[in-house]
Amino acid sequence: MKSRIHPVSRPVVFRDRAADVAFLTRSTADSGEHVVWEDGNTYPVIDVETSSASHPFYTGGTRVLDTAGRVERFRRRYGTGEAPGGRPNAA
Repeated sequence: MKSRIHPVSRPVVFRDRAADVAFLTRSTADSGEHVVWEDGNTYPVIDVETSSASHPFYTGGTRVLDTAGRVERFRRRYGTGEAPGGRPNAA
């Protein structure tokens, strides 16, 4: 491997404001803000909007889709009954 072409990997704290959770991990990202971690050391901190602690895929809080409402909206928009020309719809 060539030397001096890879970014420096260092410990960084990623803080999820929505879930009020912080993770200490290694990253090449850097920040001007610093935080004192549980071990007493100071690390750069990066605030994120979504993490595994707040994302619906990981928390199981997925939305329930209103399929009946979608079908009714489709029928209102495109109609049921007769097709143009007086022929009944095939659907």
